[in-house]
Amino acid sequence: MRHLHLTCSPEVRAAVEDRRPVVALESTIISHGMPYPKNVETALRVEKTVRDAGAVPATCAIIGGRLKAGLSAGEIETLGKAGQAIPKASRRDLPFLVSQGKHGATTVASTMIVAHMAGIRIFATGGIGGVHRGAADTMDISADLQELANTSVAVVSAGAKSVLDLGLTLEYLETVGVPVIGFGTDEFPAFYTRHSGFGVDYRLDTPGEVAALLKAKWEMGLAGGVLIANPVPEQHQLDAGQMHRAIDAALADAEEKGIKGKAVTPFLLAAIEQLTGGKSLEANIELVLNNARLGAEVAKSYWQ
Repeated sequence: MRHLHLTCSPEVRAAVEDRRPVVALESTIISHGMPYPKNVETALRVEKTVRDAGAVPATCAIIGGRLKAGLSAGEIETLGKAGQAIPKASRRDLPFLVSQGKHGATTVASTMIVAHMAGIRIFATGGIGGVHRGAADTMDISADLQELANTSVAVVSAGAKSVLDLGLTLEYLETVGVPVIGFGTDEFPAFYTRHSGFGVDYRLDTPGEVAALLKAKWEMGLAGGVLIANPVPEQHQLDAGQMHRAIDAALADAEEKGIKGKAVTPFLLAAIEQLTGGKSLEANIELVLNNARLGAEVAKSYWQ
């Protein structure tokens, strides 16, 4: 299906039309996730990981007011060099950025939207947004959760970012009917670590089983996404105690400085990177690569 404001790269368009495996990738990780040039290097590594696993990568962004699925190396470089000068774009931001002809880095929510428009069923990212700590007072809940409730794209992630309230995030997903699948695990992963103390809805151990669940859900007309929780590889996970201390310190710093809204997560991730001596960034990169590999395997099984 063609959309007025969407441009797919020739490679992505051909793969979708031929019903070959495609994996959507976000661009917030490029502009807001890490510094240049590490962000560009990582984005290209993630694309290569998808290709090496037998699927076509489709990095998504808003470029000059166009929703794009499949970026050129030059466009990735542009996003990486500009960094946080590129607006972080969720669902609410798309009409403004498109109508004004601006660039935007897609979050989980907006990447799901672009992927769905393009006919891409599988999306691999780092971690989803969720219910923030203290949300009972602030009502700070990521748009990613509502997108998962409504948009029929499967999201492979290392759980939710550990700066969030994971228990309330899972409660929210249950309320809106989003299945949370633990890939090879009974426990919901906490981004930098494999353990959170919270369970998943169902455990599946092969990409084929995951693909079968996706087909069953969407063949029954049950709209909405599925969260595939894929733990960070054991050799790259961080010590849970160290992470809790770093997160508490970063949250206190954010509150003291009055950081709010969509600026909170990038601020916290940068603070945690500093507090862990760069170990959190290394873990972040490895878990994204791990999710890209699984996303490609699920996409291949889905389109068999």
